[in-house]
Amino acid sequence: MAFIPDVILYSFVFLSVYVQVFLLITFLENNKKIVTRLDKIKLKKYPSVTIVVPCWNEEKTIYKTIRSLLALNYPKDKLQIFLIDDGSTDGTWSVLSRFEHYRNIKIFKKENGGKHTALNLGLLNCETEFIGCLDADSSVHPEALVRIMSYYERDPKAMAVVPSVTTADPKNIVQGAQKAEYHMGVYMKKMYDFLGAINVTPGPFTIFRKKVFNDLGPYRHAHNTEDMEIAYRMQVNDYKIIHCNDAYVTTNIPDTVKKLYKQRTRWIYGFINNTLDYKSVIFKKKYGNFALFTLPTGIVSVSAILYLFTRIVMSAGHFVYDKFIQIETIGFSISPNLGSFDPYFFNVKMSLMLIMLVYGGVLFAILFGRKMAGGKFRLSIDMIYFLIIFRLIAPLWILKAVWSTLRSRAPDWR
Repeated sequence: MAFIPDVILYSFVFLSVYVQVFLLITFLENNKKIVTRLDKIKLKKYPSVTIVVPCWNEEKTIYKTIRSLLALNYPKDKLQIFLIDDGSTDGTWSVLSRFEHYRNIKIFKKENGGKHTALNLGLLNCETEFIGCLDADSSVHPEALVRIMSYYERDPKAMAVVPSVTTADPKNIVQGAQKAEYHMGVYMKKMYDFLGAINVTPGPFTIFRKKVFNDLGPYRHAHNTEDMEIAYRMQVNDYKIIHCNDAYVTTNIPDTVKKLYKQRTRWIYGFINNTLDYKSVIFKKKYGNFALFTLPTGIVSVSAILYLFTRIVMSAGHFVYDKFIQIETIGFSISPNLGSFDPYFFNVKMSLMLIMLVYGGVLFAILFGRKMAGGKFRLSIDMIYFLIIFRLIAPLWILKAVWSTLRSRAPDWR
């Protein structure tokens, strides 16, 4: 029975390699379809669009967010902006009030009920064919909306178009690691688009046909991840979601490990619980690659990280215990033989080629994601930060999310 842990470990490594190779093949088959437009474009027709900006204690960021919407290269008479104060206790309402004289801006104030209730208030007042959301800590590129709407112009079946979410220049190592991660997210979103398997419609500037909500109902609380649940709901109802890789949105990101930990705990908790809510669709062929690839891949990723972390802790525990026994038996001594502690991926029994494939796939995803996000295809120190910081900390927020799920207790928003 001693071989079972190694069988499990090799299985997770194999599945990781399989996912990386599968995504690489998807890229090679579709890379000619990836177009990054640098110049301004014109549409044959400019449909009316409403952008809802839910706010809760965002006085420090909301002004920049609104200014970015007003700077969009889109006819002002076709763009409606709803600013919704969800019971803020700071100066958010004062900032919003500065924009009440703009003809295409409406401001609302309500009791705090959570982001999904603010979005639903926007839905109730929306009279346009298209509606989108912009998080109050994000800013849009001037060409983002017109590029997104061009996808609707050429694909009548499109029901939601998601942008490429990036970050500002990092101010420290923690933000540097996230910048690399967001670039990888751009690549992953595009590959999932090709597979018809996008599982999140990001709060920063996803644009929907309002028909989605007319048909499927409004946003739900969804474990504080309403942007994930609506994507799940769309997938199981065969509503097409597309990724517009050159529609850029810049979002603020945590600047400390503590803030990052809280944010990612909430995200992973949302993934676990939304997936549990939709568990009946997993491996059902009728739901396509969303059920056959996206959800299983997420489950395997969470399980693999937890398993590998457990092995590290157990290996470290055995190492410490053996040393304790040794000291009790023969006393303390400094020896060149430090024991058999085997940290993480440095297991000499594992195939180096498999590990190189996994990390090679991750690095390629970051590199090409950066290129799609308007950057250069080159290595950077941010990639090293990502590999180190996320490898060390990710197991902790996954453990917390699992524990919170078992206790049926949602993590705090902030």
